[in-house]
Amino acid sequence: MLEKIDDLLLQVGAFNTTDKEEIEQFRIRFNGKKGILNDIFAQFKTVPNDQKKAFGQKINTLKQAVEEKLETLKSASASAFIIEKEDLTRPGFPSELGTRHPINIVKNKIIDIFKSIGFAVADGPEIEDDWHNFTALNLPEYHPARDMQDTFFIETHPDVLLRTHTSSVQIRYMEENQPPMRILSPGRVFRNEAISSRSHCIFHQIEGLYIDEHVSFADLKQTIQYFTTELFGKSKIRMRPSYFPFTEPSAEVDVYWGLNSETDYRITKGTGWLEIMGCGMVDPAVLQNVNIDADKYSGYAFGMGIERIVMLLYQMSDIRMFFENDKRMLSQFRSL
Repeated sequence: MLEKIDDLLLQVGAFNTTDKEEIEQFRIRFNGKKGILNDIFAQFKTVPNDQKKAFGQKINTLKQAVEEKLETLKSASASAFIIEKEDLTRPGFPSELGTRHPINIVKNKIIDIFKSIGFAVADGPEIEDDWHNFTALNLPEYHPARDMQDTFFIETHPDVLLRTHTSSVQIRYMEENQPPMRILSPGRVFRNEAISSRSHCIFHQIEGLYIDEHVSFADLKQTIQYFTTELFGKSKIRMRPSYFPFTEPSAEVDVYWGLNSETDYRITKGTGWLEIMGCGMVDPAVLQNVNIDADKYSGYAFGMGIERIVMLLYQMSDIRMFFENDKRMLSQFRSL
């Protein structure tokens, strides 16, 4: 008899349904006047006295299991009934829409501007080797200019590092392709810098490269002139001599922002001019490093920090805001 009760306990535990008729049949089978529980209680009288205690405990366990199962089934059936009766055509609860990040908004604008004059987008790895990030770009080991781009190295593999600029993408592209080429290389870069309102160890760059026959500095200036007019609505630019190991000659590009407000005075330090990018003609040594004939081909390259452009366009004063995921800041770009 004890084995029979154990088998009934297994049947109760395994039974599951939300159908009201099946639940009622289950109740009648166990709790009806002619049900299993009444039948077992009737047999209790015939059980030997030394077994009554164990038998009684088993019966109570079975009775409690049946009652708990009925409660569970009734609750599940009621919930299912509510769902079935609910109007599924009603609109759901409104969910908050996200926004594009301001860095992505501006990055896409820049890409669209350069795509309109024939530039294509190229991508590359963020974890680089020394050759593509430094040496091929005219920055051999122990070159003092490397100090300007101190980055994060893998301790066990000092030749592996986080890229300091997206110029490494240009090297990879030139190794696999021959001129003419006109590419943009946007992406995240890393430098070992102190984090403050004006600098961060992580930021985003977008660099451009154009290689072809008879490319001149005049072509470079005209391209930048077009870019600044399209992005800022300001066409007055100036180019100041500068130094980059991978371009010669090299220049910093300033755009005339104007002095129309107190903010203009503050961000331009009273000059009206804002530095927005660096550029120059590709050094022949770089072309030779990637097996491009420097006697036949020439080209220009330029690069800018996307965060700096965003801060100028939206008058933001702290670069750290781009990495904090503060919804109060991000929600301002919902309509863009």
